[in-house]
Amino acid sequence: MSSHVVVIATDLRRTTVKVNPGTYLSDVLQEACKKLNLPSDKYLVKHKQKQVDLSVPFRTSGLIPGAKLELVQKSNTPSAVQVALQVPLPEGKEIPGGRLIHKFPSDLTLWKVLRQFESGVASQGKNINFTSRAVAETVDGASSGNGQLYYETPVLNIMGRELSTFLDFQKTLSQLGYNSGSVLIRLSYRKTKQTLFDAMGEISKFFADDEQVQQPDAQASIGETAKEQPAAQSEPPAEPQEATEASEPLVQEGQQSKPEEQSDAMDTDPPVTRDAFQPVHVFLAPSGDTPAAALAPASENDYTPTIAHAQLHQARLLESSRNKRLLSDRELEEKAAAEEAKIKAIKSAIIKVRFPDNTSVDWEVGHSETGAFLHSAVRHVMANDSQPFRLVLPGGKTVIRDDSSSANGLIRAYKLSGRTLVNLVWDDGVPANVRKQAFLKSNVAQQAQAIKVPEVPDVVEDEPPQPVVQQRAEKPSSGEGGEKKVPKWFKFGKK
Repeated sequence: MSSHVVVIATDLRRTTVKVNPGTYLSDVLQEACKKLNLPSDKYLVKHKQKQVDLSVPFRTSGLIPGAKLELVQKSNTPSAVQVALQVPLPEGKEIPGGRLIHKFPSDLTLWKVLRQFESGVASQGKNINFTSRAVAETVDGASSGNGQLYYETPVLNIMGRELSTFLDFQKTLSQLGYNSGSVLIRLSYRKTKQTLFDAMGEISKFFADDEQVQQPDAQASIGETAKEQPAAQSEPPAEPQEATEASEPLVQEGQQSKPEEQSDAMDTDPPVTRDAFQPVHVFLAPSGDTPAAALAPASENDYTPTIAHAQLHQARLLESSRNKRLLSDRELEEKAAAEEAKIKAIKSAIIKVRFPDNTSVDWEVGHSETGAFLHSAVRHVMANDSQPFRLVLPGGKTVIRDDSSSANGLIRAYKLSGRTLVNLVWDDGVPANVRKQAFLKSNVAQQAQAIKVPEVPDVVEDEPPQPVVQQRAEKPSSGEGGEKKVPKWFKFGKK
């Protein structure tokens, strides 16, 4: 069922764009800018003063048919986007969690993103071939055949959207709707009928100019994120003549030799990076069945309520019994602004994940980390990283989803701050022998230390002041003898 939306430009010109439930809003922006003769990479879309997420299709955007969208100019400085690349087997087996995570400017093309992950810096020092893969032609899967190498194109799946052509790879992260936050890209490969020689020649036509262009302004805007981009971005692809003469292993060796040539250029300004998956602390399981905190001696007075507790309870009961009016729109906005300021004031949080064998690990997270990061960090330290599990917050109701979208941020979406405990729960399909095994890897378990229960010092609390009860002054009794007279109308009998 098709519908339409109305897009209004900054000069009040408007155009109508037809949409269906599967139309991505980034395509709506491009179509509207094409009709209005405007550059699509210079604008964002707002609806009722709220920025629209261009990475989602129309059916999940919350927009109604005939909605009026406004074009607003985008900042000239590109923002940083955290990209998580899901690498398929067998290369993904050697990568923690099977994902490579790095930050890139939003105006970087998908092809450059793949090239950056190939470089060795964005791929955690691993040299992997993503863009120059080839498969030798065989007969019925046997080793016989003419040995001709056919190009194996990368296929990117972003939230159900498949991108596999060279025209698709020329799109930037911003053109796909990702201007901030994070995005998960699932990588796979597909054999084509194009020889490696022809494919490399076509690659040189599509991406030679893009790889030679330097963007110092964009790099300076995102700080360390742009500094981590290797200088190999300007290097052209491998020569097609050499690719046809070499076999598939030689093609991969050619890719691995590029980071060695770049090492001299990067020695001048080496990036200072910290492995985000590295835990801050690793703790051993308790030695006894009783929690150590429960073994601390306690006094009976600790459980005796004081007068201050009673007064506080009475004050809460009194407050809850009063009628309260609904908040006005202005008060709601002020409350939302205060909550937003409180969230922005949080610089980092410590998340303690407790495992089924009662071992635990601490990770420090910031605003950029999502639920997918925490799942990948857990898989980075667990021995059986292929087994399914759930991360549950205290209370057993809220489950941290394995989603790398910006809406699934640990601090913003789950309101995490300070130190937070998260419990890992096995899925029902995990076999019993796996549940009995040690959860942590051996190299991680060697770093574990015992949990020290802090000693609570004995503090002598001052007695709270006794509440002063004001007695009412007795009125002087009327009449003689101090007895109160009975009014005449209250007496029974005859008048």
